[in-house]
Amino acid sequence: MATETANVKEYRRMLEKAYNDTTSPLHIAEECLLHREKRNGIDLVNDDVEKSLSKEVTIIKRCQGRMKKLLEKAYVQLKMNRAAQHNLEIDSKDKHHAQGLDDRMQQLRNSSAGIGYYPGIENVDNTITIPHSWARYSEENIMRSQKERAASERLRGEIDGCLRACASEMWNIFNGVNNAFNTRVRETTDARNKLQAHLQRTMQEIFDMERNIHLLRKAIQDKENPMKVAQTRLDERTRRIHVEICHDPVMKSLTREVNEIRESVRLLKEKLKSCELSLARLVKTKATLEHDIGVKENSIRIDSQYCLGMRKGFPMDPKVGPIFQMPTC
Repeated sequence: MATETANVKEYRRMLEKAYNDTTSPLHIAEECLLHREKRNGIDLVNDDVEKSLSKEVTIIKRCQGRMKKLLEKAYVQLKMNRAAQHNLEIDSKDKHHAQGLDDRMQQLRNSSAGIGYYPGIENVDNTITIPHSWARYSEENIMRSQKERAASERLRGEIDGCLRACASEMWNIFNGVNNAFNTRVRETTDARNKLQAHLQRTMQEIFDMERNIHLLRKAIQDKENPMKVAQTRLDERTRRIHVEICHDPVMKSLTREVNEIRESVRLLKEKLKSCELSLARLVKTKATLEHDIGVKENSIRIDSQYCLGMRKGFPMDPKVGPIFQMPTC
C-alpha cells in the first residue's frame, strides 16, 4: 500500500508538472491570435492559420480539463489509499501488541515473578469480537487495501494514457500550426513579390508616361512660333491695297498652314489630356500597390517574426519524464 501510494504521488507530480507546462503553449497560441488581429485590410481574414490556432487553443484547454479531472481523482485516491494504509497500520500495530502480550503470558510459570491474585477477573469479559469477526476484520482491511491498490493502478494507467494522448495531440497541432504558418508566409511572400514586380512595371510606365507628357508639351510649344509666323504673314497680307487684295495661292497656302497647325495642336492637346489621365491612373495604381505591399509586409512580419519567433520549439520541459519526450507513438 505504501509503495502504491508513493507511485500515485509520483504520477500526480508528473501530472501537475504537465498541467503547468500547458500554460506556456496556451499563452503562445493566444498571443499569436492577438498578434494576427493587427493584420490590415484584405489580410485580416480567417485563414488556415487562424483556424489552426483556434483549434490549438481548444485542444490545449481540453487537455487541461482532462488533466485537472485526473488531478482531482488522484487527490481523492490518495486520501483513500492513506485511509486504507492507516487501517492496516492500526490493525498491524494492535496485532503486534496482542502477540506481545500472548508471548509473555505463554512464558509465565509458577515460579515467575509478578504473578498475583486478581479476584473476580474470570468474570470480566471486555471482548468485542469473536474469532470469526476478528479474522473478518483483518480480511476486510486487506481486501480494502487490494481494492484501493487496484483503483490506484487503474488511475495511474489513466494518467499515463492521458499524458501520452495529450502530448501527442498537442505535438501534432503544434506542428500543424507551424506548417500552416510557413505555408501562409510563403503565400504572402509570393503575393508581395508579385505586387512588387507589378509596382516596378507601373513605376516604369509612369516614367515613360511623364516623358511622353514632357515631349507632347514641348511639341505643343514648338507649334507656337510656326503659328505666329503663318498668322503674322496673313495679317501683313491683309494690308495689301486695291486689286492686290487677291485670294492667291499664297493666301490659300497660309490659311491651310494655319488650319493644319491648329488641328495638329488640337490633336496634341487631346493626346496630352489622355496621357495626363493615364498618368493619374498609374499614380493611383502605384499608391494602391504600395498600400497592398505594406499590408503584405505587415502580415509577413507578424507571422514570421512575432508568431513563428515564439514557436521555434515545443514549449514544454522534456525533463518532466518520458511522457513529453516527443514524438510519442
